[in-house]
Amino acid sequence: MMKKLSSFLVVLTLLLGLSHTAQAVEQRFITVASTTSTANSGLFAYLLPQFTKETGIEVRVIAVGTGQAIRIARKGDADVLFVHHRPSEDKFVADGYGTKRNEVMYNDFIIVGPDNDPAHIKDCTSPMQALLDIRQSKQVFVSRGDNSGTHKRELSIWKAAEITPEQLYGSWYRSTGSGMGAALNITAGMDGYTLSDRGTWLAFKNKRKLVILCEGANELLNPYGVIAVNKNRFPHVKAQDSQIFIDWLVSDKGQKLIGDFKINGERLFTPNAQK
Repeated sequence: MMKKLSSFLVVLTLLLGLSHTAQAVEQRFITVASTTSTANSGLFAYLLPQFTKETGIEVRVIAVGTGQAIRIARKGDADVLFVHHRPSEDKFVADGYGTKRNEVMYNDFIIVGPDNDPAHIKDCTSPMQALLDIRQSKQVFVSRGDNSGTHKRELSIWKAAEITPEQLYGSWYRSTGSGMGAALNITAGMDGYTLSDRGTWLAFKNKRKLVILCEGANELLNPYGVIAVNKNRFPHVKAQDSQIFIDWLVSDKGQKLIGDFKINGERLFTPNAQK
């Protein structure tokens, strides 16, 4: 009887050990703090399952504005930072929170507005002048107002046009504190203007009367970088699996997948990893 009980306990211990091992394998994941544009555009929904299939590593995304994503990574609450504001990315690395910035891809920003274009900015050659015309005509401009990469770029264009944040007030300027999809919905509902990344715009379903009115200027280029959070500062981060993810993104296969991601035949992001 004692032998049978002993054998049962040995088998039970082995089964429990196998169960814990299986759970550990199933729970292999990294956390990526990223922008709303990589999620709203559909890129992550397309890309990440393929990475997980190849590596067994699940990617859990915190999709917020660039400013908030950086704050999350600076607290060590993410393993990887994937955003689109180069000055903030360089500072993140310089301050010792990240190991190295890796080029991944780029798209561009566009200014969208109602098809009747009451501010008369269509086919603009200067995004600075376009924003000035919107302000001068007091047409509604919807700002994300969330310290995201898109919001930072908007403010940099206003600054280049010699308009300070203190001058951005009144019923014509609506700061929403929202993601890009929500900002586009508000813009559509108000027949206003806004600055959007092209990827989210292409994936956006509620365009109504909105059309692209300003595009192509150098000031609207939008590069994305990916950075592993520094294990020397945060020993708990999953440095090995994070590097596997980054290496995959910049590999020939990852870059091809990014380049192949299209909506209605139009590429959303151009891969540009440095080899």
